[in-house]
Amino acid sequence: MTRDDLLPRWTALTLALLLTAGCGGGGSSGGSAVPAPPPSSAPPPAPAPVQPTQAELEAASKTAAQSTFGVEYDEIVGIAQTGPQAWLDAQFDLPPTYHLPLVDELLNNYDNGAYPEITEDVVMLILSKRLAWWHRTFTAPDLVRQRVAFALSEIFVVADSTDVLNVYPAALATYYDLLLEQAFGNYRDLLEGIVLHPAMGVFLSHVNNRKADPVANTFPDENFAREVMQLFSIGLFELNADGSLQLDGAGNPVPTYDNVDIREFAKIFTGLSYGGPAAAFGRTTPDFRNPMQMFDAFHETGPKTLLNGQTVPANQSGLQDIAAAVDNLFNHPNVGPFLGRLLIQRLVTSNPSPAYIERVAATFNDNGTGVRGDLRAVIRAILLDPEAGASGGEGKLREPIVRYTHMVRAFNPSSADGFLFNYGYYLQSVLRQHPLSSPSVFNFFSPEHRPAGAIADAGLAAPEFQITTATTVVNMANVVDFAINGDFVTDAGEAFADVTLDFSEYEALGDDLDALLDRLDLVFTYGQLSDATRSAIISATEGIPETAQRARNAIYLLLISPDYAVRR
Repeated sequence: MTRDDLLPRWTALTLALLLTAGCGGGGSSGGSAVPAPPPSSAPPPAPAPVQPTQAELEAASKTAAQSTFGVEYDEIVGIAQTGPQAWLDAQFDLPPTYHLPLVDELLNNYDNGAYPEITEDVVMLILSKRLAWWHRTFTAPDLVRQRVAFALSEIFVVADSTDVLNVYPAALATYYDLLLEQAFGNYRDLLEGIVLHPAMGVFLSHVNNRKADPVANTFPDENFAREVMQLFSIGLFELNADGSLQLDGAGNPVPTYDNVDIREFAKIFTGLSYGGPAAAFGRTTPDFRNPMQMFDAFHETGPKTLLNGQTVPANQSGLQDIAAAVDNLFNHPNVGPFLGRLLIQRLVTSNPSPAYIERVAATFNDNGTGVRGDLRAVIRAILLDPEAGASGGEGKLREPIVRYTHMVRAFNPSSADGFLFNYGYYLQSVLRQHPLSSPSVFNFFSPEHRPAGAIADAGLAAPEFQITTATTVVNMANVVDFAINGDFVTDAGEAFADVTLDFSEYEALGDDLDALLDRLDLVFTYGQLSDATRSAIISATEGIPETAQRARNAIYLLLISPDYAVRR
């Protein structure tokens, strides 16, 4: 019996509770001696690496800002020496650094007496998935995969706002591992994996969704059927290849689906329940380590009419119906521009041009070898597009979580035991964001959000401003200050080693503020630091007598500046 099987139904704990808590052997052979060959000349030394130009360093820094959670200066130099395209290809080839193994390690350690400061089993169950996410995000070598998985988690949303997903640690760990595994795979496989993942089954209620019973006046749940179209694949309206709306004769947008389509897709997603040991339809004890299993006796067997007039014949197996529905959505012409725009927004810019969207959509439709849905090719197209490398433009507001991780990763984080743990509850309370903790399936912010004022007047989207208020701006400044000047980097409790940052590389430049700001500009704003901000930082720090504190204050001021907050 597993730990998950023993879990009772728990209600969410309060924030206060959680926060207190080859050498070859020589031999001789017979026979006469053979004269030794003359010594060969030593191979010539490898050429010294070519020092990148400033423009190459800035381009490398921008690539890192768009594709990772943040890197140190040496990584930027490495990207510049390799070239962004070659560096990305090497990143694409790295295997995923999964979360579930670390969750299991933490729970096993706890069962064997580690972390005695945590006295409630359920607290450790809740914390383990968060601890794993933060450690992986701070340390995993597959930098781009981890960042893309986070972007996908804000499109294909599940969240620990559901009690079951909060207290079963494998639920969100395995879901995030699916996103990691498929980040550079094929969109069709990702979509089918999401359909069958029990965390999504719980979050959008198609686990234990049974066929209609007209006598009892019960019908299939339509929740997932609606959101898989609206949010995960095709969107609300028919799109042109460049993401613009198709209009009917009256100039109105053309809907992609209607209520009849939702009901037909709802029939597809019937008959699924938890898999694994003791699998049975209607089972209430979750299994989050295996995909959901189809129980055909509870699946709607009649014909279903899907989008574009495609009909699923009667009496297929439930999994055949699901495969047909996934294919129907996968092959819809909306997917390329719809998904492409969302990924561009998460990684590069809030307002991609129609031409940018069309180029990415074309790559989704055909990766160059006739393959549709190749996400590796799509991510490469997004990150290497001319608009991704262009200076200026509308850019995007950095998400609170990405600002925080960038700060931590850039300053060589460490701890006494090598684990970089964080609960994230403090960040969630003051910045209104935490991975896999969205308040709803619509994520923390809408891709269409337009804050009132100049941005809305210009017809621009700025999704991250939906969780940006005067309070969160001040709170972000406090988070940065605590980390840089107060050594409060994470909120992991006394059961875990403190995480510390190393500013020595920058403190050594404290006597030369121009050199210090040049380095900070490269690492954090890739050469986009304005003269006005530079002058303001110098004026505010040049009178500080102590070199290390002067450097830290300069770091603080840059990290709370608009030049850094808004990525151009």
